[in-house]
Amino acid sequence: MRLKLVPTETKIDFFLRSKLTIGLSVVLIVASVVAFFAMGLNYGIDFRGGSVIRTATPAPVEVSLYRQVLSGLELGDFSVTEVVDPGADLTDTNRNSTMIRIEQTSDNPETQNDLIAEVKSALDSEIDGISYLQTDSVGAKVSGELVQAGVIAVVLAVFAVLFYIWLRFEWQFSLGAVAALVHDVILTIGVFAVLQIEFNLSIIAAILTIVGYSLNDTVVVFDRVRENLRRYKARPLMEVLNLSINETLARTMMTSVTTLLALVALYVLGGDVIRGFTFAMIWGVIVGTYSSIFIASPILLRLGVKRDWDKDNGAAGTQYADIDA
Repeated sequence: MRLKLVPTETKIDFFLRSKLTIGLSVVLIVASVVAFFAMGLNYGIDFRGGSVIRTATPAPVEVSLYRQVLSGLELGDFSVTEVVDPGADLTDTNRNSTMIRIEQTSDNPETQNDLIAEVKSALDSEIDGISYLQTDSVGAKVSGELVQAGVIAVVLAVFAVLFYIWLRFEWQFSLGAVAALVHDVILTIGVFAVLQIEFNLSIIAAILTIVGYSLNDTVVVFDRVRENLRRYKARPLMEVLNLSINETLARTMMTSVTTLLALVALYVLGGDVIRGFTFAMIWGVIVGTYSSIFIASPILLRLGVKRDWDKDNGAAGTQYADIDA
């Protein structure tokens, strides 16, 4: 017996509450922007500069002891947090782990290295059996360049999508797809601002992956829309869009659910190093699936689209619309 997440034939009216879904998205976008400016992101050392040391001990050690040891050193601003791994018991790798973050105090790499050595020496003398699982340092200048590169990467990805959809379909399709992508990116940044999950380079990679995943979902729906516009020339555009979404719904849901199964397994069992990345991906798959149906398609409905795809219309930007890539 075949597994079916969605019946073979569905007749769901996805535009029955389109004003509600668009309004909900607008509210979430505004809330995300407010959270970003009011609360800010919890930037990792990739973007702030500084050092991070991850420790492990055979027995539990109070965070206050770490702070007591480090407060006697001239470190500047530092933070100590206990690392909780929900999958440790399942993988039999339960260890008492702590993350130490030290703000950048000097642009001189040797000074920073000496500071790390001093921290490790002080911890070795006070905590028995301590080991170091991770030690990373990023200079202030490098972190500034990484911030700039990350922003440019996301912006270029969105403009590349705009250009690609314009060539493949029409400008109305392009605006719908880009609106869905911007929606996904803003909500992802917003949830990171609210939850204060560490925002580092791996999250930028996750956002770029979300852009690709969301685009893939949207293109599948738009491709079926184009086919049905040729097939049902007399039907209203809303009916064609509803039909197209229903026809691709089973594929969309199956792809999303199977992707989420892998991501949830990584989130639980992958450890804290990649937990931020996998959380961003899980959130991105959910909002990306939502936006391809409830954001891109309603925008396309409101903008309208050429109905007769058998006639060329160079002004519409469809002269390359039959390409397969």
